Amino acid sequence: MRVDRCILSLALVAAGAAHAAGTVNVEFVAPASYADAGNTRADEPANREALAQHLRQLGARYLPDGEVLQVSVLDIDLAGTVRPGRRGDVRTEKGGADWPRIKLRYTLRDGDKVMQSAEETVQNLNYLHDRTEYGSSERLRHEKRMLDDWFKARFVEHRPVAG
Repeated sequence: MRVDRCILSLALVAAGAAHAAGTVNVEFVAPASYADAGNTRADEPANREALAQHLRQLGARYLPDGEVLQVSVLDIDLAGTVRPGRRGDVRTEKGGADWPRIKLRYTLRDGDKVMQSAEETVQNLNYLHDRTEYGSSERLRHEKRMLDDWFKARFVEHRPVAG
């Protein structure tokens, strides 16, 4: 009986995962002008790609098949502040005015129909006190958590229930 429940649970999870297959396209507008996208200029492309990949994963997980979210990132200000250190620059996180912020413009479409469209600044002033599933060694853990919360609030929690 326990095995049957386990198989049923796995089947339901697989069915849900198969159902969600939306697409997220991410573009970075004028990234050279971003407030803080990395400890150094060399970090910035990898950080942008990590954030884009994270948004794509959220879309694949939560958006229904056929929906496309276009995200234009207008500015990035990562959590913490970069300070010079003996062995290179170090990012310190104090929980003050150093919270993560990402300014973006987005449009969610289902085919030719625009479902949502807005420009906003996603931010988490309480980033050091929020519980997160990302470990302390996870790169951009505060930004990923912030994007998780934003994505769910905009595109998952307020979605009409089918049926």
